[in-house]
This record gives sequence, C-alpha cells and structure tokens, in this order.
Amino acid sequence: MNKMLRKSVLGIAGLAFTGGIFAGPMAAHAEPVDTKPVAVSVQGAQSKIDLNDEQTANAKAIIAATKKAGLPERAAVISIATSLQESKLENLGHLGDKNDHDSLGLFQQRPTSGWGTPEQITNPEYSTLAFLKGLKQVDGWQDMPLTEAAQTVQVSAYPDAYAQWEQQATDIVHQHWNS
Repeated sequence: MNKMLRKSVLGIAGLAFTGGIFAGPMAAHAEPVDTKPVAVSVQGAQSKIDLNDEQTANAKAIIAATKKAGLPERAAVISIATSLQESKLENLGHLGDKNDHDSLGLFQQRPTSGWGTPEQITNPEYSTLAFLKGLKQVDGWQDMPLTEAAQTVQVSAYPDAYAQWEQQATDIVHQHWNS
C-alpha cells in the first residue's frame, strides 16, 4: 500500500474511532444504514482502463446476466474483474497466432474445455452465465478474495492477476447495477 493511501486509511480510522468515543450512547440509538458492501477487500496495486461504448455495453451485459442468475452485486464484481483481466471487456473472437489456445469471448473460455460452442462463448449473456455457474460451485466464493474466486473458476496461468481489477469492477457495478 503506498504511503499516501496508508496515511489516508489510518487518518480515517482515527476519525472513526474518535467519533465513536464522542458519539458513544447516541450512536447506539442511530438508525441502521442499508449498505451493501461489494468488495470484500481490494488487494494489491490496482489497474484501470478507460472503457469505450462496446466495453461499457459488455459490462452492462455481465450485470444483466448476473441479475438474471439471481446473484448479488459481488458476483458481478468478480465477473467484471475477470473479464477485465481476460479480455479488457472486449468480446474477442479467434485471434490467430495471438490466441491462447482456442480461448474466446469476454472470459476467454475454451470450447475444448467444455465452456460451450464458439457461438455461445462469444455471446456475452451465455458466457457470463457459464462463468457464474462455475462461480456458484465454489464454496464460500462470496467471502473469499476476488482473485481466489476468479482463479478457482478460470484456472489461469496467472492466478493473482484478477485482483488488480477489483476497484474498477466495483466502480462499474456501483455505477450500472440500478440503471
């Protein structure tokens, strides 16, 4: 964690502690605030890219598929972070020599690994639902670090790479979940 961020976090924690001491009994009677934490905890240095209209549409498609599957925002965050890592939210077709085996679509899923046909895998709704089906089979995915949940589904050669996208994925879900 960089020095400025660490100081900010410590400063906020100190203010929260001080506020708790002074608010004391009054805070105990305050109305609860309905908050839905999406990120369990952002790990490591974060990456961010500017999204074009196609990438934003793909993020919205992932969110819509997550809602269709009846899963919470956390599932959408994990899905979008995974897609950011795998394809930068671009629905990739066959890339010739640049292709990783026969990986396709938003999640770089492979037909030969049983993810579906090339047509299915390049359909954002289908590929998201396939990813979410795998995620639901991971015991405790809701509470584990994002990169661990994503890696368990994806089985990537770079298992820690998903973590760098958690903040941007969280921001995208917050921006589009209710739109």
